[in-house]
Amino acid sequence: MEPLKIALLGGGTVGSAFYSLVLERREDLAAMGFVPRFLGVLVRDKAKPRPIPEALLRTEPFDLLEADVVVEAMGGVEAPLGLVLPALEAGIPLITANKALLAEAWERLKPFAEEGLIYHEASVMAGTPALSFLETLRGSQLLELHGILNGTTLYILQEMEQGRTYEEALREAQRLGYAEADPSLDVKGIDTAHKLTLLARLLLDPDFPLSQVEARGIEGLTLEALRAAEARGEKVRLVASLYGEGGRWRARVAPVALPQDHPLARARGNALLARTAPLGEVLVIGPGAGGGATASGLLADLFRFLSGAPGHLPASRKKAPPSEGAPFPEVE
Repeated sequence: MEPLKIALLGGGTVGSAFYSLVLERREDLAAMGFVPRFLGVLVRDKAKPRPIPEALLRTEPFDLLEADVVVEAMGGVEAPLGLVLPALEAGIPLITANKALLAEAWERLKPFAEEGLIYHEASVMAGTPALSFLETLRGSQLLELHGILNGTTLYILQEMEQGRTYEEALREAQRLGYAEADPSLDVKGIDTAHKLTLLARLLLDPDFPLSQVEARGIEGLTLEALRAAEARGEKVRLVASLYGEGGRWRARVAPVALPQDHPLARARGNALLARTAPLGEVLVIGPGAGGGATASGLLADLFRFLSGAPGHLPASRKKAPPSEGAPFPEVE
Protein backbone atom coordinates (compact mmCIF):
# COMPACT_ATOMS: atom_id res chain seq x y z
CA MET A 1 0.00 0.00 0.00
CA GLU A 2 1.17 3.49 -0.85
CA PRO A 3 0.39 6.40 1.49
CA LEU A 4 -1.71 9.15 -0.10
CA LYS A 5 -0.75 12.44 1.54
CA ILE A 6 -3.66 14.90 1.41
CA ALA A 7 -3.46 18.57 2.37
CA LEU A 8 -6.97 19.86 3.04
CA LEU A 9 -7.58 23.62 2.94
CA GLY A 10 -10.85 24.35 4.70
CA GLY A 11 -12.63 22.41 7.42
CA GLY A 12 -16.09 23.91 7.17
CA THR A 13 -19.21 22.19 5.88
CA VAL A 14 -17.63 20.95 2.64
CA GLY A 15 -14.15 20.24 3.99
CA SER A 16 -15.50 18.30 6.97
CA ALA A 17 -17.82 16.29 4.70
CA PHE A 18 -14.88 15.48 2.42
CA TYR A 19 -12.74 14.32 5.35
CA SER A 20 -15.53 12.02 6.57
CA LEU A 21 -16.19 10.69 3.08
CA VAL A 22 -12.54 9.80 2.53
CA LEU A 23 -12.57 7.77 5.73
CA GLU A 24 -15.82 6.07 4.72
CA ARG A 25 -14.32 5.08 1.37
CA ARG A 26 -10.98 3.77 2.64
CA GLU A 27 -11.70 0.32 1.23
CA ASP A 28 -12.16 1.75 -2.26
CA LEU A 29 -8.91 3.68 -1.93
CA ALA A 30 -7.18 0.56 -0.64
CA ALA A 31 -8.42 -1.35 -3.68
CA MET A 32 -6.52 1.21 -5.77
CA GLY A 33 -3.42 0.68 -3.64
CA PHE A 34 -3.60 3.79 -1.45
CA VAL A 35 -3.97 4.55 2.25
CA PRO A 36 -5.16 8.13 2.85
CA ARG A 37 -3.16 10.27 5.27
CA PHE A 38 -4.17 13.86 5.99
CA LEU A 39 -1.16 16.10 6.57
CA GLY A 40 -3.34 18.81 8.08
CA VAL A 41 -6.59 20.70 7.73
CA LEU A 42 -6.43 24.50 7.52
CA VAL A 43 -9.26 26.16 9.49
CA ARG A 44 -10.10 29.61 10.85
CA ASP A 45 -11.29 28.46 14.28
CA LYS A 46 -10.10 25.28 15.98
CA ALA A 47 -12.93 25.49 18.53
CA LYS A 48 -15.69 25.06 15.97
CA PRO A 49 -17.29 21.57 16.21
CA ARG A 50 -16.31 19.34 13.29
CA PRO A 51 -15.65 15.61 12.71
CA ILE A 52 -11.89 16.14 12.30
CA PRO A 53 -9.34 15.29 15.03
CA GLU A 54 -7.98 18.42 16.68
CA ALA A 55 -4.44 17.18 16.10
CA LEU A 56 -4.94 17.69 12.36
CA LEU A 57 -6.30 21.23 12.60
CA ARG A 58 -4.07 24.13 11.60
CA THR A 59 -4.87 27.83 11.89
CA GLU A 60 -1.70 28.85 10.03
CA PRO A 61 -0.69 27.69 6.53
CA PHE A 62 1.42 24.53 6.56
CA ASP A 63 3.83 23.05 4.03
CA LEU A 64 1.78 21.89 1.06
CA LEU A 65 4.87 20.74 -0.83
CA GLU A 66 4.87 17.53 1.22
CA ALA A 67 1.43 16.60 -0.16
CA ASP A 68 0.57 14.28 -3.03
CA VAL A 69 -2.60 16.30 -3.66
CA VAL A 70 -4.10 19.55 -2.34
CA VAL A 71 -7.86 19.71 -1.78
CA GLU A 72 -9.18 23.27 -1.49
CA ALA A 73 -12.54 23.94 0.17
CA MET A 74 -11.90 27.41 1.60
CA GLY A 75 -13.81 29.65 -0.77
CA GLY A 76 -12.68 33.13 -1.75
CA VAL A 77 -10.01 34.03 -4.27
CA GLU A 78 -6.85 35.70 -3.01
CA ALA A 79 -6.27 33.58 0.11
CA PRO A 80 -6.55 30.17 -1.58
CA LEU A 81 -4.69 31.41 -4.67
CA GLY A 82 -1.67 32.37 -2.60
CA LEU A 83 -1.65 28.93 -0.98
CA VAL A 84 -2.17 26.70 -4.01
CA LEU A 85 0.10 28.43 -6.55
CA PRO A 86 3.40 27.21 -5.03
CA ALA A 87 2.03 23.67 -4.88
CA LEU A 88 0.90 23.81 -8.51
CA GLU A 89 4.26 25.23 -9.54
CA ALA A 90 5.82 22.19 -7.85
CA GLY A 91 3.59 19.90 -9.92
CA ILE A 92 1.20 18.98 -7.08
CA PRO A 93 -2.37 18.62 -8.36
CA LEU A 94 -5.25 20.68 -7.01
CA ILE A 95 -8.79 19.45 -6.40
CA THR A 96 -11.22 22.30 -5.78
CA ALA A 97 -14.89 23.23 -5.71
CA ASN A 98 -14.05 26.95 -5.82
CA LYS A 99 -15.71 28.45 -8.90
CA ALA A 100 -14.86 32.04 -7.89
CA LEU A 101 -11.15 31.17 -7.69
CA LEU A 102 -11.19 29.54 -11.13
CA ALA A 103 -13.36 32.21 -12.76
CA GLU A 104 -11.52 35.24 -11.38
CA ALA A 105 -7.90 34.03 -11.22
CA TRP A 106 -7.87 32.13 -14.49
CA GLU A 107 -4.89 33.98 -15.96
CA ARG A 108 -2.72 32.62 -13.14
CA LEU A 109 -4.29 29.15 -13.10
CA LYS A 110 -4.80 28.41 -16.80
CA PRO A 111 -1.25 27.06 -17.45
CA PHE A 112 -1.71 24.48 -14.70
CA ALA A 113 -5.18 23.56 -15.99
CA GLU A 114 -3.67 22.96 -19.43
CA GLU A 115 -1.13 20.64 -17.79
CA GLY A 116 -4.02 18.63 -16.30
CA LEU A 117 -3.18 19.61 -12.71
CA ILE A 118 -6.56 21.15 -11.78
CA TYR A 119 -9.57 18.96 -11.02
CA HIS A 120 -12.80 20.85 -10.39
CA GLU A 121 -15.87 18.70 -10.99
CA ALA A 122 -17.47 20.08 -7.82
CA SER A 123 -17.15 23.71 -8.96
CA VAL A 124 -20.37 23.43 -10.99
CA MET A 125 -23.39 21.51 -9.65
CA ALA A 126 -21.38 19.99 -6.76
CA GLY A 127 -21.24 16.21 -7.15
CA THR A 128 -23.74 16.11 -10.02
CA PRO A 129 -21.52 15.38 -13.04
CA ALA A 130 -21.69 18.64 -15.00
CA LEU A 131 -18.08 18.93 -16.19
CA SER A 132 -17.59 15.25 -16.94
CA PHE A 133 -21.03 15.30 -18.62
CA LEU A 134 -19.86 18.11 -20.93
CA GLU A 135 -16.47 16.46 -21.52
CA THR A 136 -18.32 13.47 -22.95
CA LEU A 137 -20.20 15.81 -25.28
CA ARG A 138 -16.95 16.86 -26.96
CA GLY A 139 -17.73 14.16 -29.50
CA SER A 140 -20.57 16.39 -30.68
CA GLN A 141 -20.79 20.08 -31.50
CA LEU A 142 -22.45 22.36 -28.97
CA LEU A 143 -25.34 24.38 -30.37
CA GLU A 144 -26.75 25.82 -27.13
CA LEU A 145 -26.36 25.33 -23.40
CA HIS A 146 -28.90 26.32 -20.73
CA GLY A 147 -28.76 25.59 -17.02
CA ILE A 148 -30.15 26.23 -13.56
CA LEU A 149 -26.90 26.43 -11.63
CA ASN A 150 -27.78 28.09 -8.31
CA GLY A 151 -29.88 26.37 -5.67
CA THR A 152 -30.50 29.47 -3.55
CA THR A 153 -32.29 31.37 -6.31
CA LEU A 154 -34.20 28.25 -7.33
CA TYR A 155 -35.49 27.87 -3.76
CA ILE A 156 -36.49 31.54 -3.56
CA LEU A 157 -38.39 31.38 -6.86
CA GLN A 158 -40.14 28.16 -5.86
CA GLU A 159 -41.21 29.80 -2.59
CA MET A 160 -42.48 32.85 -4.46
CA GLU A 161 -44.59 30.52 -6.59
CA GLN A 162 -46.25 29.49 -3.32
CA GLY A 163 -47.17 33.12 -2.60
CA ARG A 164 -44.23 34.48 -0.61
CA THR A 165 -42.68 37.81 -1.55
CA TYR A 166 -39.04 37.94 -2.59
CA GLU A 167 -38.08 39.35 0.81
CA GLU A 168 -40.01 36.65 2.69
CA ALA A 169 -38.54 33.86 0.56
CA LEU A 170 -35.02 35.22 1.03
CA ARG A 171 -35.41 35.41 4.82
CA GLU A 172 -36.61 31.80 4.90
CA ALA A 173 -33.67 30.70 2.71
CA GLN A 174 -31.31 32.44 5.14
CA ARG A 175 -33.02 30.82 8.14
CA LEU A 176 -32.59 27.37 6.59
CA GLY A 177 -28.97 28.02 5.67
CA TYR A 178 -29.58 28.01 1.91
CA ALA A 179 -28.61 31.68 1.60
CA GLU A 180 -25.76 33.60 3.21
CA ALA A 181 -26.29 36.61 5.47
CA ASP A 182 -25.08 38.60 2.45
CA PRO A 183 -26.79 36.78 -0.44
CA SER A 184 -25.43 39.04 -3.17
CA LEU A 185 -23.33 36.43 -4.99
CA ASP A 186 -26.40 34.24 -5.41
CA VAL A 187 -29.28 36.66 -5.96
CA LYS A 188 -27.33 38.99 -8.27
CA GLY A 189 -26.39 36.08 -10.53
CA ILE A 190 -22.64 36.36 -9.84
CA ASP A 191 -22.27 32.77 -8.61
CA THR A 192 -24.07 31.53 -11.72
CA ALA A 193 -21.89 33.74 -13.94
CA HIS A 194 -18.77 32.19 -12.39
CA LYS A 195 -20.06 28.71 -13.21
CA LEU A 196 -21.11 29.62 -16.75
CA THR A 197 -17.63 31.02 -17.39
CA LEU A 198 -16.07 27.69 -16.36
CA LEU A 199 -18.38 25.78 -18.71
CA ALA A 200 -17.56 28.12 -21.60
CA ARG A 201 -13.82 27.63 -21.03
CA LEU A 202 -14.27 23.87 -20.93
CA LEU A 203 -16.15 23.67 -24.24
CA LEU A 204 -15.80 26.80 -26.33
CA ASP A 205 -12.86 29.05 -25.60
CA PRO A 206 -10.00 28.44 -23.14
CA ASP A 207 -9.72 32.21 -22.61
CA PHE A 208 -13.43 32.98 -22.27
CA PRO A 209 -13.55 36.09 -20.03
CA LEU A 210 -15.80 36.39 -17.01
CA SER A 211 -16.52 39.94 -18.11
CA GLN A 212 -18.28 38.62 -21.22
CA VAL A 213 -21.07 37.08 -19.13
CA GLU A 214 -24.10 39.38 -18.91
CA ALA A 215 -25.55 38.79 -15.45
CA ARG A 216 -28.86 39.96 -14.01
CA GLY A 217 -30.22 38.48 -10.82
CA ILE A 218 -33.63 38.00 -9.25
CA GLU A 219 -33.79 40.85 -6.71
CA GLY A 220 -36.18 42.90 -8.83
CA LEU A 221 -38.68 40.11 -9.42
CA THR A 222 -42.17 40.58 -7.98
CA LEU A 223 -45.00 38.22 -7.17
CA GLU A 224 -46.98 39.93 -9.93
CA ALA A 225 -44.34 38.98 -12.52
CA LEU A 226 -44.40 35.34 -11.43
CA ARG A 227 -48.20 35.27 -11.39
CA ALA A 228 -48.33 36.77 -14.88
CA ALA A 229 -45.94 34.08 -16.09
CA GLU A 230 -48.06 31.39 -14.45
CA ALA A 231 -51.14 32.73 -16.21
CA ARG A 232 -49.28 32.31 -19.52
CA GLY A 233 -48.38 28.72 -18.63
CA GLU A 234 -44.77 29.60 -17.76
CA LYS A 235 -42.35 29.41 -14.84
CA VAL A 236 -39.64 31.94 -14.04
CA ARG A 237 -36.15 30.59 -13.42
CA LEU A 238 -32.65 32.10 -13.21
CA VAL A 239 -31.05 30.47 -16.25
CA ALA A 240 -27.44 30.53 -17.45
CA SER A 241 -27.24 30.33 -21.24
CA LEU A 242 -24.62 30.02 -23.96
CA TYR A 243 -25.87 30.46 -27.51
CA GLY A 244 -24.85 31.87 -30.86
CA GLU A 245 -25.75 35.45 -31.71
CA GLY A 246 -24.28 37.45 -34.58
CA GLY A 247 -21.49 34.96 -35.17
CA ARG A 248 -20.23 34.95 -31.57
CA TRP A 249 -21.12 33.15 -28.37
CA ARG A 250 -23.38 35.11 -26.07
CA ALA A 251 -23.21 34.24 -22.37
CA ARG A 252 -26.19 35.39 -20.31
CA VAL A 253 -27.50 34.89 -16.78
CA ALA A 254 -31.03 36.21 -16.30
CA PRO A 255 -34.48 35.37 -14.99
CA VAL A 256 -36.36 33.94 -17.95
CA ALA A 257 -39.81 32.57 -18.72
CA LEU A 258 -39.89 28.82 -19.43
CA PRO A 259 -42.87 26.78 -20.61
CA GLN A 260 -44.17 24.85 -17.58
CA ASP A 261 -43.50 21.53 -19.30
CA HIS A 262 -39.91 22.43 -20.19
CA PRO A 263 -37.33 20.12 -18.53
CA LEU A 264 -35.65 23.07 -16.79
CA ALA A 265 -38.98 24.32 -15.46
CA ARG A 266 -39.80 20.87 -14.04
CA ALA A 267 -36.39 20.34 -12.44
CA ARG A 268 -36.43 20.38 -8.63
CA GLY A 269 -32.63 20.69 -8.41
CA ASN A 270 -29.83 22.08 -10.54
CA ALA A 271 -30.04 21.14 -14.19
CA LEU A 272 -27.99 21.46 -17.35
CA LEU A 273 -29.48 21.12 -20.83
CA ALA A 274 -27.29 20.90 -23.91
CA ARG A 275 -28.38 20.96 -27.55
CA THR A 276 -25.73 19.28 -29.66
CA ALA A 277 -25.15 17.78 -33.11
CA PRO A 278 -25.22 14.98 -33.99
CA LEU A 279 -26.09 13.63 -30.52
CA GLY A 280 -29.15 15.83 -29.97
CA GLU A 281 -30.57 17.21 -26.73
CA VAL A 282 -29.22 15.90 -23.42
CA LEU A 283 -30.05 16.76 -19.83
CA VAL A 284 -28.49 16.18 -16.40
CA ILE A 285 -30.31 17.01 -13.15
CA GLY A 286 -29.16 16.71 -9.55
CA PRO A 287 -28.17 18.47 -6.34
CA GLY A 288 -25.95 21.48 -6.87
CA ALA A 289 -24.93 22.39 -3.33
CA GLY A 290 -24.53 21.05 0.21
CA GLY A 291 -21.67 19.52 2.13
CA GLY A 292 -22.21 15.92 1.15
CA ALA A 293 -23.05 16.67 -2.48
CA THR A 294 -19.98 18.86 -2.94
CA ALA A 295 -17.70 16.45 -1.08
CA SER A 296 -18.91 13.72 -3.43
CA GLY A 297 -17.60 15.74 -6.38
CA LEU A 298 -14.26 16.33 -4.63
CA LEU A 299 -13.91 12.61 -3.91
CA ALA A 300 -14.79 11.74 -7.51
CA ASP A 301 -11.90 13.96 -8.59
CA LEU A 302 -9.60 12.25 -6.10
CA PHE A 303 -10.47 8.90 -7.70
CA ARG A 304 -9.94 10.47 -11.12
CA PHE A 305 -6.47 11.67 -10.10
CA LEU A 306 -5.53 8.28 -8.64
CA SER A 307 -6.66 6.52 -11.81
CA GLY A 308 -4.04 8.50 -13.73
CA ALA A 309 -6.50 10.69 -15.63
CA PRO A 310 -5.66 14.40 -16.00
CA GLY A 311 -7.76 17.18 -14.53
CA HIS A 312 -10.46 19.03 -16.43
CA LEU A 313 -8.70 20.35 -19.52
CA PRO A 314 -9.93 23.60 -21.06
CA ALA A 315 -11.02 23.71 -24.69
CA SER A 316 -8.11 23.23 -27.09
CA ARG A 317 -9.10 26.25 -29.20
CA LYS A 318 -11.65 29.01 -29.57
CA LYS A 319 -14.73 27.80 -31.44
CA ALA A 320 -17.34 29.87 -33.26
CA PRO A 321 -21.03 29.05 -32.77
CA PRO A 322 -22.31 26.86 -35.62
CA SER A 323 -25.71 28.56 -35.68
CA GLU A 324 -27.86 31.29 -34.16
CA GLY A 325 -29.44 30.39 -30.84
CA ALA A 326 -32.97 30.65 -29.54
CA PRO A 327 -32.75 32.19 -26.06
CA PHE A 328 -35.63 32.20 -23.60
CA PRO A 329 -37.40 35.54 -23.07
CA GLU A 330 -36.20 37.54 -20.09
CA VAL A 331 -38.57 38.49 -17.28
CA GLU A 332 -38.29 42.05 -15.99
